[in-house]
Amino acid sequence: MKVMIIGGGAVGLSIAEELLRHGHHVDVIDEHEPPGKWSQDQDGSWWVGDACELSTMQRAGVEHADVVVSATGDDKANLVASLLARTEFGVPRTVGRVNNPKNDWMFDAAWGVDVAVSTPRLMTALVEEAVEVGNLVRLLTLRTGETTLVAYTVPHDGAEVGRLMGTFAWPQDVIPVAVLRDEIPFAPSPDDVFEGGDEIFFLTPLAAEQELRQLLSR
Repeated sequence: MKVMIIGGGAVGLSIAEELLRHGHHVDVIDEHEPPGKWSQDQDGSWWVGDACELSTMQRAGVEHADVVVSATGDDKANLVASLLARTEFGVPRTVGRVNNPKNDWMFDAAWGVDVAVSTPRLMTALVEEAVEVGNLVRLLTLRTGETTLVAYTVPHDGAEVGRLMGTFAWPQDVIPVAVLRDEIPFAPSPDDVFEGGDEIFFLTPLAAEQELRQLLSR
């Protein structure tokens, strides 16, 4: 996969190095020269310039990217880079970093963002997920805010314990996609039985999230 990362700061560089280790081709656009630890031998290039300018994106060959990740510390730059990647270069997939949670609402299809990643909200979700039992916790928002990934940890004395998953009438379009039991993940089936401590992951439309929360809290 060919990935173009906008912003070569600490976040962008970390993402680039991780993707390179996974065998992907990674290019980075940044206003500054690459740090010493960026090796020219890696499967990727470092382009110096302003990614909010069409000429820079053209020079870097953004149109050949499968994914553009806008990872700067400036929300305005991330939005502009995502919009240009989508509308001017037809990049099929964009990921935008949200630095200020108040700007979440702008990171949507109108600005060319497929997936918005808010570090503060993600950290909050991970903290809640680590301590919340018996409550639905949103982990991630996907597809321009239309779908969310949520987690629910079954209380050991919860009403769900001992029930078949197939006996639950999940809200429309809500899909249980994985169960984490004793640190081992598996795909759930209607014949699986809930156990205390199970962590259940659901994909749910945003509109159905509250209905799912009410169902699990009964």
